Amino acid sequence: MFVVVGLGNPGKEYEDTRHNVGFKVIDILAENNNIDIKKIKHKAMIGEGKIGDKKVLLVKPLTYMNLSGESVLDIYKYYKIDKDKIIIIYDDIDLDVGKIRIRKKGGPGTHNGMRSIIKCLNFEDFPRIRIGVGKPLKGQDLAYFVLSKFYKDEIPSLNEALNKSALAIETIIKENIDIAMNKFNG
Repeated sequence: MFVVVGLGNPGKEYEDTRHNVGFKVIDILAENNNIDIKKIKHKAMIGEGKIGDKKVLLVKPLTYMNLSGESVLDIYKYYKIDKDKIIIIYDDIDLDVGKIRIRKKGGPGTHNGMRSIIKCLNFEDFPRIRIGVGKPLKGQDLAYFVLSKFYKDEIPSLNEALNKSALAIETIIKENIDIAMNKFNG
């Protein structure tokens, strides 16, 4: 089984913010693969289904970003998943809006949600997809920036990146991460 975790914050006020692109990708995957995300379990909204012939669990942690690791650890322990079957999707301020980057492993960078996950799991060798959300303006508070909505002119690039991320995840699950990296890392 694959566990696909989109990072974000629960609640209407965070819905279309830069920090919630992970949730958006989970919604696209759910829609494209007829998976209902309605169950609350493991401190998350979850949906079980299939992508291709592989069983998947789609996850939107309800712990708020900085405590995402609590939900991921709970799922990891409960389902006893292989490390390489956990895929995390999250926002990255070091990539331009519309860019995505797939990696097999790595550190958390400046991302508090990833810091929490790596701290709770006590390992960092799991696949991840980073979605570019752009950089804050000079002097702009980082927290304010990632909790802000996208500018109108960024939306087309953002939507392209979200859809590309969903396709990349489907490729990782149906084929493998190397094929996904070759195909989607521009």
